[in-house]
Amino acid sequence: MTFSLELSSDLVDVQKWVHEFAADVIRPAAAEWDEREETPWPIIQEAAKVGLYSMEFFAEQATEPSGLGMIVAFEEMFWGDAGIALSILGTGLAAASLAANGTPEQVGEWVPQMFGTVDDPKVAAFCSSEPGAGSDVGAILTRARYDEATDEWVLNGTKTWATNGGIANVHVVVASVHPELGTRGQASFVIPPGTKGLSQGQKFLKHGIRASHTAEVVLDDVRLPGRMIVGGKEKFDARIAKVREGKKAAGQAAMATFERTRPTVGAMAVGVARAAFEYARDYACEREQFGRKIGEFQAVAFKLADMKARIDAARLLVYRAGWMARNGKSFDSAEGSMAKLVASEAAVYVTDEAIQILGGNGYTREYPVERMHRDAKIFTIFEGTSEIQRLVMARAITGLPIR
Repeated sequence: MTFSLELSSDLVDVQKWVHEFAADVIRPAAAEWDEREETPWPIIQEAAKVGLYSMEFFAEQATEPSGLGMIVAFEEMFWGDAGIALSILGTGLAAASLAANGTPEQVGEWVPQMFGTVDDPKVAAFCSSEPGAGSDVGAILTRARYDEATDEWVLNGTKTWATNGGIANVHVVVASVHPELGTRGQASFVIPPGTKGLSQGQKFLKHGIRASHTAEVVLDDVRLPGRMIVGGKEKFDARIAKVREGKKAAGQAAMATFERTRPTVGAMAVGVARAAFEYARDYACEREQFGRKIGEFQAVAFKLADMKARIDAARLLVYRAGWMARNGKSFDSAEGSMAKLVASEAAVYVTDEAIQILGGNGYTREYPVERMHRDAKIFTIFEGTSEIQRLVMARAITGLPIR
């Protein structure tokens, strides 16, 4: 087979389709929803109308043969605006968790309810982080207790930093069933709409991605039917039995989901970086100082060269990780974490340089690079900080228990 980096015609069509929606619908609304710090329901509904916000779209792109379907779509969406894009695509994290670990019956019943309908779109939330357990998922304090008398799970605890938390139609919550086993004793649970005992706690006012809702989720004696444990209770009990026997068992719920989604987070970061680069490049080709276009000065031109190089390098790493994941290749050197690390730090670097090129204008909200700079920082934090990515990579590379 001839080696090629060229996208298939189907992927090019998807890229153009999402780009047009981002340019025509998302970008014109970006500044407004950033200021409002509210979920942009009208934009989500527009995405649903054209088929960009639907179970079918996510499933089709997730199973695209090259592994680049989601990656290409996410880059274009976040090129439009990170906050609105996360509101549209944030449901995908909960859906990915259920699709990867749930039974066919659970996927068929609950994934459609995560998206709702075109006329009445819904969102979903994946809840893992806690006030004392962000990167340290082994420190999760939310507990799930099985009540044999009623065949129910009883959940108690507080989740934080949950995208769509509290406003979601369906929540997927990670809890510890056997805390003495650490992460190996954890499981995920589907919490249906209207479940008694689940409530929204504090809504966070954020530095960036302000059009995306982020909040605490409080679980107070939440009772769920026994079948609501993701993957089924029988499978979970079998895994726990293996752990107690000292045998190797499948990875725990939260980290399995993050590993699956890290390349797409890298694609988000690439989209934001590319948007900032393009704006700074166009500005440098038009803005004049000292009788010349500022892009003619090496100080500016070299910045643009470095920005472009970092974006393209990050995209290649993201593409590789997406292809590897789709084709069942092992991440022996933590290639998923590598892609997320490089792309997220490229986004911070590029948006910072974009502000520098625009000077005082770049520091004002009259120009979009200011918002892009605020949005970029989150990629070095959520779904695993840069420090955690380096830790995962270092352990994979050396085989040592690095702490």
